[in-house]
Amino acid sequence: MNSTTLTAPEQFQFQVPHWLQECLLAEEKGNNEDNHLVCSAFQFAYQLHEGQYRKSGEPYIGHPVAVAGLLRDLGGDSAMIAAGFLHDVVEDTETTIEEIEERFGAEVRQLVEGVTKLSKFNFSSKTERQAENFRRMFLAMAKDIRVIVVKLADRLHNMRTLQPLRPEKQKRIALETREIFAPLANRLGIGCFKWELEDLSFKYLEPEAYRKIQGLVAEKRVDREARLEKVIELLRERLRKIGINVFEVKGRPKHLYGIYHKMYRLQKEFTEIYDLAGVRIIVNTNEECYRTLAVAHDAFKPIPGRFKDYIGLPKPNRYQSLHTTVVGLHGRPLEIQIRTLEMHQVAEYGIAAHWKYKETGGSNFTKSTSEDEKFTWLRQLLEWQKELKDSQEYIDSLKDNLFEDDVYVFTPKGDVIALAQGATAVDFAYRIHTEVGNHMKGARINGRWSVLDTPLKNGDIVEIVTSKNSHPSLDWLNFAVTPSARNRIRQWYKRSHRDENVARAQKLLEKELGKSSLEALLKSDPMQTVAGRCNYQNVEDLLAALGYGEITLNQVVNKLREEIKAQQPPEEETEFQPELPPQTQAKDIKSDRGDRSPIIGIEGMVYYVAGCCNPVPGEPIIGIVTRSAKGISIHRQGCPNVEGVPGERLIPVSWNRSNANGRPQTYPVDIQIEAIDRVGVLRDILARLSDENINVRNAGVKTSFGKPALIFLSVDVTDRQQLECSIKKIRNMCDILNIRRITEADNL
Repeated sequence: MNSTTLTAPEQFQFQVPHWLQECLLAEEKGNNEDNHLVCSAFQFAYQLHEGQYRKSGEPYIGHPVAVAGLLRDLGGDSAMIAAGFLHDVVEDTETTIEEIEERFGAEVRQLVEGVTKLSKFNFSSKTERQAENFRRMFLAMAKDIRVIVVKLADRLHNMRTLQPLRPEKQKRIALETREIFAPLANRLGIGCFKWELEDLSFKYLEPEAYRKIQGLVAEKRVDREARLEKVIELLRERLRKIGINVFEVKGRPKHLYGIYHKMYRLQKEFTEIYDLAGVRIIVNTNEECYRTLAVAHDAFKPIPGRFKDYIGLPKPNRYQSLHTTVVGLHGRPLEIQIRTLEMHQVAEYGIAAHWKYKETGGSNFTKSTSEDEKFTWLRQLLEWQKELKDSQEYIDSLKDNLFEDDVYVFTPKGDVIALAQGATAVDFAYRIHTEVGNHMKGARINGRWSVLDTPLKNGDIVEIVTSKNSHPSLDWLNFAVTPSARNRIRQWYKRSHRDENVARAQKLLEKELGKSSLEALLKSDPMQTVAGRCNYQNVEDLLAALGYGEITLNQVVNKLREEIKAQQPPEEETEFQPELPPQTQAKDIKSDRGDRSPIIGIEGMVYYVAGCCNPVPGEPIIGIVTRSAKGISIHRQGCPNVEGVPGERLIPVSWNRSNANGRPQTYPVDIQIEAIDRVGVLRDILARLSDENINVRNAGVKTSFGKPALIFLSVDVTDRQQLECSIKKIRNMCDILNIRRITEADNL
């Protein structure tokens, strides 16, 4: 590697921003240690990324420079800015994390390592890769919250430069941004990042709606700004008369996704949304905030129920402000926000406010709030993420935990507890303490006995009544919404019914593997290895989880097959070699009738099409001799249940293209579709399937605001060509984010 020191801006092959030019020129003149770290990190990154280009054709170094610039604007220290320059070098070059530490120290290493994706590791699915990335990122956040700020800056610049990518990749990145990173920015209070991330995601996920709202907002802009200017002058004059020295009064435009969100939530047209902009007043003290509120209510008529005091009751991300909605000029509703300068800094920069404005002596937010209190939500997230082993469940719970707004309720002593929307007394009890939840007998809400599934509302006073003889009910899982409460209910059930669950698991394995070999199998090294691979301490814990349903029989049996195969010496027989039949679901057991059979190669035999992979004509298939009366099971080649099956039990088979039955036979296939949630999307999908003469046996839809609709279809197809043609037609719909065929084998 070229180790030449680069300092002069004209030496570089890209447009060097002004702040970096100053930094490089200062490096030539002085010995400032912080400045030296930043410049050294830039020079190292420049040399490593030299010759690399982004999809746009621009030099790659422009991306880390932009990320470092965003972190500098947030007030990040030299270690953060250095990490911004270096955040991609481990992933995109041969540089190791150890070399980063050697050159730039342990602090920079920790930040870079926390941000680095796990692209050099192998996972069984994209979902598992994504889940593991987030697990690692949040663990790194617990050690140093600056990790996620670096990651957010990285994501923001990627969103700003998303245009050159393929449309399907744009949608995937934008969806992840809207579901994970924008809510994370909100949790950290970094409003300046949150709003832009949401608008950019909106632009790529719903381009037509984005352009429409953008045009409508621009169309009304002149009239709106004229009305706001009159309101601002009126308020400024009234505040001056009572001696309030206003730091700033200005209009506050609502960002595009905020308008769309409100239209969707209230089911209103654009013309029915009046508060497209508001007024923000920044004063000097808390007392002046409340005096300013009185002036606003005197000047304009307040709308009942539209006042929120986030100064007395801050949000979990420490946001503070007074919000009130009044009837403004021309009879239009107008939102007014009132806050101090320190509150405004926290609202814009969140956790970064005390970095950017530390010269002011720190805000009240920094002085009065302990680290534990500021990041209670992160600690809670880490608690339950350890317990969620299923990758998809983890991703879904993560989205729910980050995305939903909180409700604020009180203990009888007046302590404030923040819970997710829809939380109940059960969630409240487990938030107080696990044993309070485990021994809860009932709950009083605002002094009155209430049923446990009652959703809590802002301001409720909740009292939990406990009893030594009380215990959780599995019914609570139907209405508990917080992951921590749900997991603790499951944990109690698993502990209290452990013996039953272990016995149930043994029966399942006995039925699958045979009674004679089960005892030796449970004590074998392969089984202990399987327990470790499934994240359990020992085989008994694995059995308890299997009996409870936390892990499936298919997962255990197939991982066990892999371990036995891996531990066998080449070309030799081991003393212990239990045969593990494939886990399948019998579908349409049939007997061959010669030329009339759809399968060639099993003349005179009983067979069935395996439910674990659901092969269809046109796909390469293989037959397996089963140990039951079901005969031959027909699998897709490559099905996990075929791996490890001895060669003498495999039968070469193929589809009979000249089936003489006279009418085409159909085969079941399950499909999962992710689509933009809009009215009529399922109808349009079913219409395309109907065009292909495909029968839909079952359809299910799962929707949640701000997230794509998940559509599950069970269809009957005649062959692979018909299936692929239908999938292609659906994928070409503008609302479709992803479509895939799913089988039981996908859960292995």
